[in-house]
Amino acid sequence: MSTATRVGAFLLGLACVFATSAGLGAALGPSVAAPEAHVDAPGHGADHSEPEMPPATTAELPGGLMRAQDGYSLDLQRAVARPGDDVPLALVISGPDGSAVTEYDVVHTKPLHLILVRRDLAGFQHVHPELDPVAGTWTSKVDLVPGSWRVYADFRATGADPLTLGTDLTVPGRVAKPAETVPNRTDDVAGYTVTLEGALLAGQDSELTLSVSRAGDPVMDLQPYLGSYGHLVALREGDLAYLHVHPHEASTSGPDIDFTTAVPSEGRYRLFLDFAHAGVVRTAEFTVEVDR
Repeated sequence: MSTATRVGAFLLGLACVFATSAGLGAALGPSVAAPEAHVDAPGHGADHSEPEMPPATTAELPGGLMRAQDGYSLDLQRAVARPGDDVPLALVISGPDGSAVTEYDVVHTKPLHLILVRRDLAGFQHVHPELDPVAGTWTSKVDLVPGSWRVYADFRATGADPLTLGTDLTVPGRVAKPAETVPNRTDDVAGYTVTLEGALLAGQDSELTLSVSRAGDPVMDLQPYLGSYGHLVALREGDLAYLHVHPHEASTSGPDIDFTTAVPSEGRYRLFLDFAHAGVVRTAEFTVEVDR
């Protein structure tokens, strides 16, 4: 066999090995191992292995797909967290000058909304971390189970446009088999029944109404939560593109909460509605198929 032929065969075999490894890595296995290194906040020698997408503006991409965008970046102090309840999570938003952002506009009563969900769309959480105004570090307690998670920071730095950045968090351990999700338009949560009406259409404004009842009776005294009677987050299955929607300003205290939103493409989406009643915030979940 000639030298050229032997080299060609070696390169072909090597390509097959890398292709096989990539395919296996894309699947969620029975357990998640911790990476050897952790991710530090800016200024501490961070080495991000997460691939960056080409530069784009918020108008061109759905939210949450990029860790860095429009000059801003999201960095977890550690990209690995232990499983458990009330696990500390810390992050920094860096601005175009490379330093930590410390000035934010308040949007819906909070300067930053932090969303977490496992990549199989389980474990949704909407929390509001506290900011160290000197270091620019946001900290919060979150509940984590083993698996690969997506973390979203939804914010508006003072003088800039609203932005949602997303990054990955690994929680090592054996991953429980996720519950199978099928399209649903009714969800029962802690004694409440929430129904979804309206159709989502790709690339078009869509009208949605979510109605809340309890023991068969409409709930007429919903309470404002973060300045609105409801907050709706939509996540696209697969890449977990993010959309945060607030209800019409004319929405009443129940039972209906009306939204107008537009999803970017066809596919399956998971919807999470936060609503408050009797002093408690609850989350209803829906799975919908979006057609063109």
